[in-house]
Amino acid sequence: MKELIVATGNKGKLKEFRELLKGVVGTVLSPADLPGGLPEVEEDGATFEANAIKKALSAAVFTGKPVLADDSGLSVDYLDGRPGVYSARFAGEGASDADNNALLLRELEGVPTEKRTGAFHCVIALCQPDGSCQTFDGSLPGVILEAPRGEGGFGYDPLFLVPEYGQTFSELPMEIKNAISHRGRAMQMLKAALSGK
Repeated sequence: MKELIVATGNKGKLKEFRELLKGVVGTVLSPADLPGGLPEVEEDGATFEANAIKKALSAAVFTGKPVLADDSGLSVDYLDGRPGVYSARFAGEGASDADNNALLLRELEGVPTEKRTGAFHCVIALCQPDGSCQTFDGSLPGVILEAPRGEGGFGYDPLFLVPEYGQTFSELPMEIKNAISHRGRAMQMLKAALSGK
């Protein structure tokens, strides 16, 4: 594919997508690369899939180009799947990563390690201007720590321990994170579809 728009304003996510799409897509554009950007979309879907499709489809129809969008988040078993689709605004609209992480830690205060399980989920939607969409999903189980660790990543990465590596998403090198992450797994499926495998 020559050109693809990634409908996200999240710089960390955009960096990951650009890395993951190397060799498959010629040019990866973000809303900042488009004159006037993209129209705002309210993420009011009940599922990650509904939100991803809504974002990608509205941008594809608006730009007349293929658009990729994802919705992803953290589901914590002890919290009955929360924050889920509200991961980015868990602590309220306009909440920072630090605000969201602080609220998560408060809600899990005193909860023993064996009950702090959860998973990152990601659904990627690839939509065309004609209205057709494909979705790809991935997930990765982990454990929510009692304090953040690591300097890299974004969102809940400093609290999310990947047991088989003994490191958080913030501590893992980008190439390992991209290979094993929920987004990485969904991207592998997308890349296979784009390259016709």
